[in-house]
Amino acid sequence: MKTEYVVARVGELPAGTHKVVEVGGRQVGVFNIAGSYHALPNACFHQNGPLCRGRVHGTWVASEKTHFHWEWAFEGEIIICPWHSLEFHIPTGQCLAHPKRKLPIYEVKVEGDEVKVLL
Repeated sequence: MKTEYVVARVGELPAGTHKVVEVGGRQVGVFNIAGSYHALPNACFHQNGPLCRGRVHGTWVASEKTHFHWEWAFEGEIIICPWHSLEFHIPTGQCLAHPKRKLPIYEVKVEGDEVKVLL
């Protein structure tokens, strides 16, 4: 059974911001991406760096869809580990450099004015 932890009030976490909180004995980054809330562990799988202390931005992608021309994408959805610059897609936990690796993501819900993380 999951435990709910109140981590913020809606007004404390406006769109485009994030914060690191301690819940259930672990540090978690809580993100507001365009009104959608997400949570990741504050630990990069490469040397356990403080991932959620990194910068949030987008990234360059080239794919068949873009005819393999570089395009800026995922603005506000990518976090860079401040230790060694690995990039992760916040909503999915996917590491961009290592497609077979991803971080666990935690469920986040909003009830009234409370933002809650479920662990």
